[in-house]
Amino acid sequence: MILTPDNEYTVLLDACVLVPMPLCETLLRLAEEPALYRPLWSDRILQEVGTALGRMKYSPEQVNRRLEAMRNTFPEALVVIPTDLPDALDCIPDPNDRHVLAAAIRGKADAILTLNQRDFPPECLAQYDIDRMSPDVFLVHQYHLNPSAVLDKIDAQAAAIRETRETIIERFRERLQATSFADILEGKETTS
Repeated sequence: MILTPDNEYTVLLDACVLVPMPLCETLLRLAEEPALYRPLWSDRILQEVGTALGRMKYSPEQVNRRLEAMRNTFPEALVVIPTDLPDALDCIPDPNDRHVLAAAIRGKADAILTLNQRDFPPECLAQYDIDRMSPDVFLVHQYHLNPSAVLDKIDAQAAAIRETRETIIERFRERLQATSFADILEGKETTS
């Protein structure tokens, strides 16, 4: 599916993109009204987020507060996966990642947003008309579709933590593997 401002582009967010708070916050802000896309996740994905946050020394209260905020803000994002569906998706090499594709199929996602490129082979996803995107590619697409909305949401994110747009951009560059997006936000986009 082509990303346009007039369609409802639906994206399954893998746990790895929901754990880093600056990235998670940006992705969820882009899904708030006026929404640039529709996010999806499953209970298992949220459990993985909670486990990862716990390993990062977040308290159980902090983990629960974050996951509840996500559930309450985006109740329509939750996808229920039939228990036998992940087992049938043996084109995904890691059995522990099959639930992600299962959720994307059930949610009729256009793409899976993940940092885990290796375990989501394009030839497998193509059978279900689902793309795999990195956060960097996705954020660049979103920017090109609606630059002013993306900048407004980045500025709101910065203001919420009493920082500048430049601080958010630097976090994308250093921690979030979104260097192309950071370059665009800084006006350093190269044309090729």
